[in-house]
Amino acid sequence: MSVETVIHNGGCHCKRVRWQAEAPPSVVGCTCNCSNCSMRGTTHFVVPNDKFKLMEESEQFLTTYTFGTHSAKHIFCKVCGITSFYKQRGNPDGVAIVINCVDPGTLKHYEIRHFDGKRLLKI
Repeated sequence: MSVETVIHNGGCHCKRVRWQAEAPPSVVGCTCNCSNCSMRGTTHFVVPNDKFKLMEESEQFLTTYTFGTHSAKHIFCKVCGITSFYKQRGNPDGVAIVINCVDPGTLKHYEIRHFDGKRLLKI
């Protein structure tokens, strides 16, 4: 049984960072209470690396913040500061897509689950 997928477009506030991600129209989003996620207030879903495409001109506007083990890559726009996607420490084969950064129209429904990053991701 195959799951229906769509192409979600999205990016940052100033639109200099743009991407496409292939995923179902209904996803399970995750919130995390680790020190970084709780301050940013993001809710994300994950797509495999091969289902994510950064648009051509976007790379020049990106910068990355790391801390602790430096495994997670908190990628954000140099101009507006928005993190629209990032690489998780515990999931190097996927890209975390920030739900609020998906353009309207393709994301039909999402369920939110909570992840206890304070307990599980001790640095």
